[in-house]
Amino acid sequence: MARVPSDPLSLMNQWRRDIERAFEGVDAGEPREGITAAAWAPAVDIKEEDGAYVLHADVPGVEPKDIELNMDNSVLTLRGERRSETGNKEGNYRHIERVTGKFYRRFTLPDTADSEHIAAKYTNGVLEIRVPKQDKVLPRRIEVQR
Repeated sequence: MARVPSDPLSLMNQWRRDIERAFEGVDAGEPREGITAAAWAPAVDIKEEDGAYVLHADVPGVEPKDIELNMDNSVLTLRGERRSETGNKEGNYRHIERVTGKFYRRFTLPDTADSEHIAAKYTNGVLEIRVPKQDKVLPRRIEVQR
């Protein structure tokens, strides 16, 4: 039987090229073939109350008009954009830490979530999303007919 020579570095280089090809041309926040990159992601707290799921997202500096919420197949999608106040990051700034750009978060909610009555409000840089729960269906006995 003939021995087939292998070159581990060749395999690593091929893998690196495949990864680079998958991400080439991806700009922050621009989806490409199922890949979505974002400049930043807001911190989100999720709590369950008796009648609703409540999400609090920290989005300071984001205008409510720049926030988009969608619910599809029990997946809640939060996306938006925090715009630069100056439009130009050069100017007289000595240090910049606040991230600007597009953001994107997805949350899978239980089947009990009522997607028809979701409400959202924005107060002091915090977005509150209230997802009511559907009324529980009580178990019932079904008679078997003869």
